[in-house]
Amino acid sequence: MRARVEGTVQGVGFRPFVYRLAEELGLAGFVLNDAHGVLVEVEGSVEAVAEFMSRLAVEAPPLAVVEQVVWEGREPTGGSGFTIRPSPRGGAPDAAVTPDTATCADCLAELFDPADRRYLYPFINCTNCGPRFTIVRGIPYDRPFTTMSGFTMCARCQAEYDDPGDRRFHAQPNACPQCGPRLSLLGSAASGLDAADDALGAAAAALLRGQIVAVKGIGGFHLACLARDEDAVARLRARKHREDKPFALMAGDVASARGLVRLEADAVELLRSPARPIVLAPRLAGAAVAASVAPDSLELGVMLPYSPLHHLLLADVGEPVVLTSGNVSDEPIAYDDEDALARLGGIADLFLVHDRPIETRTDDSVLRVWGTRSTGQTPRVAVLRRSRGYVPTSLELSGGTPRPLLAAGAELKSTFCVAKGARAWVSHHIGDLSNYETLCSYTDGIAHFERLFSLTPEVVAHDLHPDYLSTRYALEREDVELIGVQHHHAHLAACLGEHDEPGPAVGAIFDGSGYGSDGTVWGGELLVGDATGFSRVGSLRSIGLPGGDRAVRQPWRMACAWLSSALACDEPAIPPALVGVVDVRAWRQVAAMLRTGLRAPQTTSMGRLFDAVAALCGLRASVNYEGQAAIALEAACDPASGGAYPLNVARADGGDAMLVLDPRPTVAAVAADVAAGVPVGVVASRFHAAVARATVDACAEVAGALGLEVVVLSGGVFQNRRLLESVTEGLGRAGLRVLIPERLPANDGGIAFGQAVVAAARLRKGA
Repeated sequence: MRARVEGTVQGVGFRPFVYRLAEELGLAGFVLNDAHGVLVEVEGSVEAVAEFMSRLAVEAPPLAVVEQVVWEGREPTGGSGFTIRPSPRGGAPDAAVTPDTATCADCLAELFDPADRRYLYPFINCTNCGPRFTIVRGIPYDRPFTTMSGFTMCARCQAEYDDPGDRRFHAQPNACPQCGPRLSLLGSAASGLDAADDALGAAAAALLRGQIVAVKGIGGFHLACLARDEDAVARLRARKHREDKPFALMAGDVASARGLVRLEADAVELLRSPARPIVLAPRLAGAAVAASVAPDSLELGVMLPYSPLHHLLLADVGEPVVLTSGNVSDEPIAYDDEDALARLGGIADLFLVHDRPIETRTDDSVLRVWGTRSTGQTPRVAVLRRSRGYVPTSLELSGGTPRPLLAAGAELKSTFCVAKGARAWVSHHIGDLSNYETLCSYTDGIAHFERLFSLTPEVVAHDLHPDYLSTRYALEREDVELIGVQHHHAHLAACLGEHDEPGPAVGAIFDGSGYGSDGTVWGGELLVGDATGFSRVGSLRSIGLPGGDRAVRQPWRMACAWLSSALACDEPAIPPALVGVVDVRAWRQVAAMLRTGLRAPQTTSMGRLFDAVAALCGLRASVNYEGQAAIALEAACDPASGGAYPLNVARADGGDAMLVLDPRPTVAAVAADVAAGVPVGVVASRFHAAVARATVDACAEVAGALGLEVVVLSGGVFQNRRLLESVTEGLGRAGLRVLIPERLPANDGGIAFGQAVVAAARLRKGA
């Protein structure tokens, strides 16, 4: 029998597994990697071949994902022995590339075993773990097509690589201290340190002295300092120009992580998973963490070591460290040594580097578990950033695309997506396309994915916003068909596509902004649709956005806008919480903008409503990063507080007109309570409850009127755990089935996949 095995089956020990299984059953034949996956041919007794067929997918190695096995009969050749054949050259690559995977238990045991030849070697790996996506340059996934091609294996490593019975058989990054990559410590502060013999130990000692160290990991550089050292963390913030956005932490093990955050079983499982993401979890009151690590946040982002280098560093330091992206604020992370020394030279005191090149820079992934068993909800995973450990695992594109396509994604939290046949590959997190460096990372990433998956797009899907750099990129592509996809429809379609749900469904899509089909700024939308199209059946009441993008950075402007509307007043008084914080003349200028409509485009943004309430509560008059005001408002909620403010849901003009969620009475009640001295925690809780209740009522009304049973919740606002849990619970009580993004972010990191889903559906419809 011959088998074509498709899925994630290269670089995960699948061939040696097949070899051992065939040897065990006394079968002849061969196995090889090729451009489409794995090809297997076996011959022997009917019983032995049948057993081989039954065990092939079931007993596959832990990192393998077998999507399909197609069998066909062959004429026996009378051969003897089973071999692993070299990968053939040529053909169009179609095999799944494997994500980078955390150090396995076997390698970890060897790493700390004084009797092992790889004792304390920071690049130990085997077939079951180690770098993959970040070192691969092409497929088939063989050493010559990786950044390890410049390292010639010593005799002992080569013997392991050639032995089908060895755990390192065909482990492409296989190396040891004699023949593999090496560490070094650079920087002016390294002078006088014994870094030549023990670069890692010297780096750990520097951290313990309060210095900042740039560490070259698997997907790029991190900036590290002691988590408990307020002075070091404050210096890192000042040098990195990152005023408030939380820093991630790395703890040496789960026990150490439990000293920082409250971890339930599902969060521990995420932390220990092969992907090793950053996991957001509730911080403990007594955590030994500097206040500057995560100002105004009830959560900390914690991860465990995922490379041998990290394991060794954390073991030497002996306590948690800050491990944040190696960049200046808003730039892509550094991954090339020379670039890192140039861009991070003003931030890091030392550079712990190695000579294994990184092919693709990749940030850490960020996830959260929401819904707890203690409250009767089934815990579910929300992805905030999908990158290292998950990319480039493909997503199924239900129905497939008749032509290869590229989806250009959005502007913020940018990703792109390439698709052909029934598969779509969403890229690693690129970042905000706000500077030249990030745009170059974006275009380089697209070119790499096109090479990696042998794909030349014939169709390019893009956002409708004419000023998005991703849209401009799409419009500049030559010899392609362009398909524009409305921003919030892409959110809806991404979630439906991820869950293989055909629709139509009701979608509550709440975010900061997206270019609407009517040319206005949408952001609090009720849609009904599927992959092919949608109808806008409701929205948040529209309001002026005074100063355009300046209102995003200065939430007090939105407080003025919503207060003016709620009180029906041309120039409301500055609310108590903003007196002395906002300049009186600036307040009056904004009020004038709203009266005249000059530089105050209309928006239905739910994100800006959260900003307004945060400002009215005195939490944030201005922000230093996207979503900061809303995060502060959620963090302020008093969990013991009950009640909800009024938030009206009604037809715009009666009859069959659009539903409108009208928060004017909500804002008026917020302002009155704050002025009366009601605790901010109570105000924040009542506001969240108001938005949740109105969302449930509106979705239930639309679903009931149209006979629909599925509701999609997506958009960046639904990263708010309190809101998400409340709305999900309410919709469940209403008998509706709720879908949320689980493999992709609810924020704009999922837009590219949604664009691909819509474009593929339209191509199928027009075929």
